[in-house]
Amino acid sequence: MSAVIPPSGPSAPQSHGKIKAIVYFVGFTAALAGLLFGLDVGVISGANEFIQKDFQIDDTRVEHIVSALLWGAVFGVLLSGFFSLRFGRRGTILISALVFAVGSIFCAMAPSPGFLIGARFFLGIAVGMASFVAPLYLSEIAPQSVRGALISMYQLMITIGIVVAFLSDTFFASYADLQPLATKLSESVSTLAGGRGQMVMEGYFAMPWRWMLGIIAVPAVLMFLGMLLLPESPRWLVLKKRGPKALEVLRRLASTEQEAERELAEIEASLQVEQKGFALFKQNRNFRRAIFLGVGLQVIQQFTGINVIMYYAPRILQEAGFDTTAEQMWGTVLVGTINVLATFIAIAFVDRLGRKPIMYAGFTVMGAGMLSLGAIFHLGLGGGGQDMTMSYLAIASLVVFIIGFAMSAGPIIWILCAEIFPLAGRDFGITCSTATNWTANAIVGMTFLTMLNTLGPGNTFLLYGALNAIFIVFFLAFVPETKGISLESIEKKLLSGAPLKQIGR
Repeated sequence: MSAVIPPSGPSAPQSHGKIKAIVYFVGFTAALAGLLFGLDVGVISGANEFIQKDFQIDDTRVEHIVSALLWGAVFGVLLSGFFSLRFGRRGTILISALVFAVGSIFCAMAPSPGFLIGARFFLGIAVGMASFVAPLYLSEIAPQSVRGALISMYQLMITIGIVVAFLSDTFFASYADLQPLATKLSESVSTLAGGRGQMVMEGYFAMPWRWMLGIIAVPAVLMFLGMLLLPESPRWLVLKKRGPKALEVLRRLASTEQEAERELAEIEASLQVEQKGFALFKQNRNFRRAIFLGVGLQVIQQFTGINVIMYYAPRILQEAGFDTTAEQMWGTVLVGTINVLATFIAIAFVDRLGRKPIMYAGFTVMGAGMLSLGAIFHLGLGGGGQDMTMSYLAIASLVVFIIGFAMSAGPIIWILCAEIFPLAGRDFGITCSTATNWTANAIVGMTFLTMLNTLGPGNTFLLYGALNAIFIVFFLAFVPETKGISLESIEKKLLSGAPLKQIGR
């Protein structure tokens, strides 16, 4: 679910020099934004049951808590353009790390559902900013020869973050007794506060969901400290008329002096193309077609049903007959692990087989997974000591769906969105498509439990399965194959009025 942003400038010969260690340090540290992104997306899945129990709230309120972060992410994406231009790419990542840390603590200390919704919205701002700025920073600072690899690292870190969140939730959910730790911590806090509030704090620290939500502050602080050591984006420095400083950064990263100078020349050339944004949208029908395609692709990604699984996996497993918390949590970990591993399928084949063949295969696999899951629910499930055969088949259907998504729609939708916009409107186009992703994400997050309670699990999953079949038709009619095609060629065909399906090869 991360944004992949290609280099903005013209193509240049690839360097064959040795890549410096600092490049990988820069890539790993910036990619931690993806880890935090994944942690915040995944952590709520295991916390929902405990939050609902402790606050005594209904499913509708749970949907509000889940979707609050996603609406915050929409707002964060819309802020990202201003912040990244005003404070720099590195500066904006630092700001998002601080918001991550503070927002996580606010969530952990929430005294009421309303406060938690507000804290999740605040935290979502950081998620939205990170989803836009971190891959942008990586695309602008990495040497050309490893640019794709470093951006892919960010994307992979999101899936790893989701798994780590599931494991963290499982640990705190299965921790036999938080009370001794809660007592010690509350005594310490009470001492610092002059002997006040021990009973209140003891109750807070004994709730597993507070630990689940609060522990994310630790990697956020680590990312903030790591980003302090990294340089600013050379493209932003050139944009701010700081060419000598940009060259200094490029010399630290490039293999040779010649490569650094060539990169600087590329950056300066790319900035000659004026970013017209909304003006281009109003004036150029062909650019509006690209916006339509980008928005449609992001709606499709979310309505495959992926975040139904990511946000509500324990609830789905409970419906499938796995009654204990341990079964539900470890099932969730399995789902997240499969998501990580299957992502490597896309990384290995997207530039060999092409975008569309993998997407067709992905839709077929996802549709089969959702349709079989719906059918299994209609046939009936065991649980509570009954025959669990159908329950295990339900788990298998979930795994099939996750494989289909991770190998296709997960990474490839972002790749396509990064390729279809002309340079003069790329920032605007990516902002529109990324904001759409989070908006559709929020709609899914705030409607699933309602659908589950009104339509029933069987019909709900059958509906998502049918949507995956419909999405194949959209790809057949509108989506181009962009494998091996330069961004300049795609742009030329788009702006010449060629049908969307034909702007690739």
